Amino acid sequence: MVKKYFERYFLNTYNRYNVIFVKGNNQYLFDEKGKKYLDFFCGLAVTNLGHINHILLKALKRQASSLWHCSNLYYSYPQLKLAKELIKLTFPSKVFFSNSGAEANECAIKLVRKYGSLYDKYEIITFKNSFHGRTLATLSATGQEKFHKGFEPLVDGFKYAEFNNIFSVKKLINKKTIAIMIEPIQGEGGINVADVNFLKQLRDICDENGLILIFDEIQTGFGRTGEMFAFNYYGVKPDIITLAKGISNGLPLGATLVDIKYSKVFNYGDHGSTFGGNLISCAVACEVLKQIDKKLLNNVKIIGKYLLEKLNQLKSKYNFIKSVRGVGLMLGMELTFPAREVVELCLKKGLVLNVVQEKVIRFLPPLIIKKVDVDYAIDILDYVFKRYDRRN
Repeated sequence: MVKKYFERYFLNTYNRYNVIFVKGNNQYLFDEKGKKYLDFFCGLAVTNLGHINHILLKALKRQASSLWHCSNLYYSYPQLKLAKELIKLTFPSKVFFSNSGAEANECAIKLVRKYGSLYDKYEIITFKNSFHGRTLATLSATGQEKFHKGFEPLVDGFKYAEFNNIFSVKKLINKKTIAIMIEPIQGEGGINVADVNFLKQLRDICDENGLILIFDEIQTGFGRTGEMFAFNYYGVKPDIITLAKGISNGLPLGATLVDIKYSKVFNYGDHGSTFGGNLISCAVACEVLKQIDKKLLNNVKIIGKYLLEKLNQLKSKYNFIKSVRGVGLMLGMELTFPAREVVELCLKKGLVLNVVQEKVIRFLPPLIIKKVDVDYAIDILDYVFKRYDRRN
């Protein structure tokens, strides 16, 4: 019945799974019938600290009881506190707050375009299989044709290089190039991990050619790799970093951090957002940053390694598993056939997963999971895979 009403009232944009979640608690979700699910997707790397985290809930209630919203035409303490903490964790920069990852990337794109206009430059190099958002500009930046179809003409000025291929990047640089934009680990592209030398070479190329290096860390940020940010994991500093998803554990918030060198590009009125930097979201985000401490990051490294080992054991057992890859708790398992049915069967058994690029199962569990959770998930996957093994 609910499905019928969704079809009646909503635009046809999501191919939803047949479940209605009504409650969450730490790494678990519960449907309307009270069935318990282990969440290994956490809303697409959003609820990194678990559902209904009680410390975050207290921060939410505290701010909600005083002030929800005031225009960005005025000053506010939650925004200031969060900006200071983000800069302390990254590099000397200035911040723009928005509502989402796409908006954080939109801000970055506009800023480099504005800077490039001083030198008659506007082209940005991105990468094949990348994903940067659903707005027309970020969609144009996305290096996947399937997302472009029907939305042409796209925003001009984006060139797509081969991921992990420095020679393809060099071929695209010309007198109009102003920036290079990359996800250190491609999420929607299928969990494709950048080589450390490749990112270091990008940094060198940008320095040599006066280009701005943008890291899209919408999905990799806030502990997902076992470091606070992926640029920490790689030891490569970008000029701009874009953030969202796990920043406020489920409340809408995005952030664009711009190196001091480029922080005066925007003038009053060049950019803005009515809801960007919502006070409740910022207050919760400040508590999120406190909870992502060394102990939690170490847990990501340990459990991420354990999950990777367990997934590789399944790979050794089933010949239809093509590869397993990823970093920390951002992992992917590529099959030789479409994976949606596998994800649906796991859902029926109480495990929430996701599929990207048709054949890649994506694992984005909350950072708080333990080995017992990994064992439970692997048991379900093993049970489901046996069905496919019998077919071969």
